[in-house]
Amino acid sequence: MNANLRFNWARLTANYWFYPALFSILGAVLAMAMIAVDSSGAASALGKAEWFLPARPQGALTMLSIMAGSMIAVAATVFSITIAAVAYASGNYGPRLLTNFMEDRGNQLSLATLIGSFVYAVVVLRAVRGEDETAAFVGAVVDGAGSGSDALPGFVPQVSLAVAYGLTALCVAVLVFFLHHIPSSIRINIVLEGIGRRLLRLIRETYPQEGEFREPHEPRGGQPAHAWSAGYVQLIDFETLVKAARKADCVFSLRVRTGDFVHRGLALMDISGPEPEALDELLHDAFTIGPVRTPEQDPQFLIDELVEIALRALSPGINDPFTAINALHWLSAATAEIARRNLRKQVLRDEDDDDDGDQPVIPLADTFAHYVNRGFGGIRGAAATSPIAAQVMLEALENAAAPITDMTRRAILREHGHLLGEQARLALKGPDLALVEDRLTAFERFFAP
Repeated sequence: MNANLRFNWARLTANYWFYPALFSILGAVLAMAMIAVDSSGAASALGKAEWFLPARPQGALTMLSIMAGSMIAVAATVFSITIAAVAYASGNYGPRLLTNFMEDRGNQLSLATLIGSFVYAVVVLRAVRGEDETAAFVGAVVDGAGSGSDALPGFVPQVSLAVAYGLTALCVAVLVFFLHHIPSSIRINIVLEGIGRRLLRLIRETYPQEGEFREPHEPRGGQPAHAWSAGYVQLIDFETLVKAARKADCVFSLRVRTGDFVHRGLALMDISGPEPEALDELLHDAFTIGPVRTPEQDPQFLIDELVEIALRALSPGINDPFTAINALHWLSAATAEIARRNLRKQVLRDEDDDDDGDQPVIPLADTFAHYVNRGFGGIRGAAATSPIAAQVMLEALENAAAPITDMTRRAILREHGHLLGEQARLALKGPDLALVEDRLTAFERFFAP
């Protein structure tokens, strides 16, 4: 259940409505609180300060009206610019990157601050009373800021207005930040850095043990439990599965991993124990199936994004090998991070994880070869057509292998270099092929025992 809550929270905040709605509520609550302070007379000392010039009703009405109108207009402009930037990025870098821009906190909070300030100004505007009106608050003699002969006619919530000035200054600062953030966020180097660093964090979270290389548990087989609908596996709640397996005294051998596409009739896992029909409710609780893939629990999703950007850059219509080179660099860093880690998923708490004991839940094995095939294997065909990209890919394979002590994993990277050479011999000729052949010779020397 905790995993489902974390997943739902991540999905809830990965859109453009959550923070604006939250800030709108906070803006309204703040406005009512400030009005209550003004109406109670608690801020009457502020009106007596020599440095403070209290506003008259007409001035307050004008100020708040301008603030509300300008904030909602700027918010509409910010939203339009954001949508234009998202459309540009998804069209040029790939539609799967739409998730990254939807989750951009800079865009979300900029829009939310402007809308929250608009709501604040509108609520405070309603509390202002003109000079010919009577204050609608008990305890407010005439203006909420003072009393007696020095009081101004009508009611002006002076503290609320001062907070409105502060929010206006904050909105100006947010607008300046946004104007810098948008063009910066759609630069391809920044986009690749965001994907790469997020991938490295996800790898460390998914495979926390470094320096150990244990083989995955063998699946137990059993009767298949089938998916109930079509879509992508967005989340697997291993904690729920472990509790259910122990309660039913059985073993679950998963046949899918997060990010796989399933449909009715396709097995989610094999159950060694009770009939699968008896666990239908459990499957609905432990597996989240949706229309799109998400980065949660799925490093392969971010690897696919790097591969997609590289393939688009190397396509004949774009022919931008340097963007592909940047993607190869981050893919090399991610591959080296994966290679240093134990790829057996920890479905039990550390104190309960017994290598020699029975495992109630056996995840589908994530091998190093699987990740390398998905990454470098996906780019290899396109990189072989570009002498620059081919040479950099060989360098990236070397860099990924440099910190690896496991010879089996080093051999996998070496094999991908050989496959790239074979592909390049089919795609290149003349001086371009000679450059790649020279780099292949250096590549072989690097991996020589």
